[in-house]
Amino acid sequence: MTARILVVDDVPANVKLLEARLVAEYFDVLTAGDGHAALATCEKTPVDLVLLDIMMPGMDGFEVCERLKANSRTAHIPVVMITALDQPSDRVRGLKAGADDFLTKPVNDLQLMSRVKSLVRLKNVSDELRLRAQTAQTIGLQELARVDRPDEPGSVLLVDGRASSQERLTRALKPIADVAVISDPQAALFEAAESSFDLIIVNANFDDYDPLRLCSQLRSLERTRFIPVLLVTEQGNDERIVRALELGVTDYIMRPVDPNELVARSLTQIRRKHCNDRLRASVQQTIELAVTDDLTGLHNRRYLENHLKLLIDRATTRGRPLSICITDIDRFKRVNDTYGHDAGDDVLREFANRVRATVRGADLACRFGGEEFVVVMPDTTPEMAAIVAERLRLAVESRGFDIPQAATVLNVTASLGIATLRPDGDTAEALLKRADMALYQAKNGGRNRVVAAAA
Repeated sequence: MTARILVVDDVPANVKLLEARLVAEYFDVLTAGDGHAALATCEKTPVDLVLLDIMMPGMDGFEVCERLKANSRTAHIPVVMITALDQPSDRVRGLKAGADDFLTKPVNDLQLMSRVKSLVRLKNVSDELRLRAQTAQTIGLQELARVDRPDEPGSVLLVDGRASSQERLTRALKPIADVAVISDPQAALFEAAESSFDLIIVNANFDDYDPLRLCSQLRSLERTRFIPVLLVTEQGNDERIVRALELGVTDYIMRPVDPNELVARSLTQIRRKHCNDRLRASVQQTIELAVTDDLTGLHNRRYLENHLKLLIDRATTRGRPLSICITDIDRFKRVNDTYGHDAGDDVLREFANRVRATVRGADLACRFGGEEFVVVMPDTTPEMAAIVAERLRLAVESRGFDIPQAATVLNVTASLGIATLRPDGDTAEALLKRADMALYQAKNGGRNRVVAAAA
């Protein structure tokens, strides 16, 4: 995992210490010595996470965080406050200012790195949703989805093995959410999958059950994968916290639970869930309808042309690789001429299904036109792109295409050309042209093969 982290502290020794820890984990680190410099950096440079000291002269960390969250250009950046303050009231104030977490000096290395990686993963998901919503705005489909933090009440599932703590936690959450309480973890898993919750709180107080198993199961199910999970655990159990964050738990709180901190952390997660839900809805209800190919269900050329430019800009800014693959069904005209256009449509639909099943979740698959398809692969080197393309070629060749109209099964092959973004600058048009030239070479070389464009 790579990300750009901004460290903000007025003490140079503290900055150097955090910078060394992060660089050792291969993060790209920026630094700022005061609040004004931090705000200026976030305005002009893409930042994935801010590690923010509170006690600074002039503008303290609370004010810096509030300004970041009030600015639509920086509100989506996760903020972790790091300070010597250790009172619950200080944590609550930081969380209310919009901070995503609050770590106390001296910072535990395991918790720091696990928290950074967890928040970067969450930001990557949010960034992808925002990017797709921005694409919709660019092509004039809708206003960009609001990213402010709504105040509508949330729906919380509390999984807690003890009646006494159930009552305390429910009472604390009552002003901000409707709370459903379940004592049996397996029953809670079924309830979470069948109902709609904005937050699941798992109290690690079971005598004969590992609560991390429930957290893992929640992340493995499609219906519950995006629901924030807040773990309640005891002080000093660093290994459990680190493992929980690695499994995808969104946040944690230590016992004894301060009611104000519980409310603040819960509100943060509920608001983020509502925001991401709106972004997902905007993608599904606008982009997916207006820029989806009717026949295959893949994105169409219009979407590709707009979204590819955004992906290239992001890859160029962050210095990351990006590859594309253009694939064309071999001798497709013969299918139409022999069996009719309905049969040709069947082939195109099944071909799209195999593309969809072969590419990775982060890849973007589109129908470029006719029998030509494009797969955009972010964070993908030429070597990895060749592996993905070969896997797709085999998926097409290995099994016949069932044609109901003609009551037959056709053997179909495809030719594929791949190209990778040049580090010295590239355009979407140039990248597509190089991939298309590689595809042309694959066709001329005998079809049913993968050819990579020259670097």
